[in-house]
Amino acid sequence: MGLYVAVLDFNPNAVGIPYADEYFNASTMDENAVLNVAKEFQPDGIMTLATDMPMRGVAKVSNTLGLHSISYETAVKATDKYDMIKAFEEHNVPAPWFYLVKNIEELSQLKDKITYPCIMKPTDNAGSHGVVKINSFEELIEKYEYSHSCSRRGNVIVEEYLDGEEVSVEVMVVDGKVNILQITDKLTTGAPYFVEMGHSQPSRLDLNIQNQIKDVAERACKAIGINKGPAHVEMKVTSQYGPKMIELGARMGGDNITTHLVPLSTGIDMVECTIKIALGETVDVIPTLNCGSAIRYFEAPFGEIKSIEGVEEALKIEGVKQISFTKNIGEKSTPIHCSNDRIGFVIAQAESAKESITICEEAMKTIKIEIE
Repeated sequence: MGLYVAVLDFNPNAVGIPYADEYFNASTMDENAVLNVAKEFQPDGIMTLATDMPMRGVAKVSNTLGLHSISYETAVKATDKYDMIKAFEEHNVPAPWFYLVKNIEELSQLKDKITYPCIMKPTDNAGSHGVVKINSFEELIEKYEYSHSCSRRGNVIVEEYLDGEEVSVEVMVVDGKVNILQITDKLTTGAPYFVEMGHSQPSRLDLNIQNQIKDVAERACKAIGINKGPAHVEMKVTSQYGPKMIELGARMGGDNITTHLVPLSTGIDMVECTIKIALGETVDVIPTLNCGSAIRYFEAPFGEIKSIEGVEEALKIEGVKQISFTKNIGEKSTPIHCSNDRIGFVIAQAESAKESITICEEAMKTIKIEIE
């Protein structure tokens, strides 16, 4: 695109730094630091990729310097799960019942107010950090410290447990119009931590259900105030009430959904679209492909990774687009409580989502991971 790019990261060894023209050592979660860097660099646009909390700094810079972004108020709603679910309630968007809990005393007062199972999660984290399914009041008290410790502000939400198929909706809002690019089917570890272990596109759900999902996603984006840029909208399709919101991010989806799966299934480059919107340019969100795509994550027993074999052979399987490992030989594999515990993944493309999943599974069977 011919752009001169600066990046911010508190980690001077961050992997993206060598690809940028300039680097500034600052935390993307420090709004004032981000603003100070922006005043020095004077960008024509600012964005983050697939993380929630930097959106506050992005919005603050954009609103201060007159750039193109969502409002700061919207960024706050999209990064605080309590403010978010309140907005859903105020705008009649289907969502769980909920309670904000600031301390153990407030939690104790919920004993006669909630039903089980329920979900407890921090108001300001992502990647399944601190999310746990609760089956009794005793377990609620027992697991409180776990969720509480994952919150930067020390606040958690206790909310209704939704039983059903989990999906995400990949969205690009252009001039206030909510464009649904793709619906992503999800595979998770299930209770108690619900870590995502796979995604596939397009959704294989009934078309009537898909239309309901699209409607809820559009209403959710409008409730939060997202009038431009990407959104990643997560919900569950309940048997009794249909689609109900879990949460959304006013940013692109992580887990390679935005960077790989959407382009592989639709031909739409969401990263390029987001850059163009940040620069105030026009974007085209018309699909050029109608394919299937999928990602599956490796799950390994607890122990030290001794060897990883068969990767080159797996890469030769038709449809395999990428195989990556986030943990190396000599490192520990651990029980999967959050996204960071996964050790690697396979991405595939085929004519359908089902075929893409099959290719991922074939590649994973070809790869041998020795754990000791």
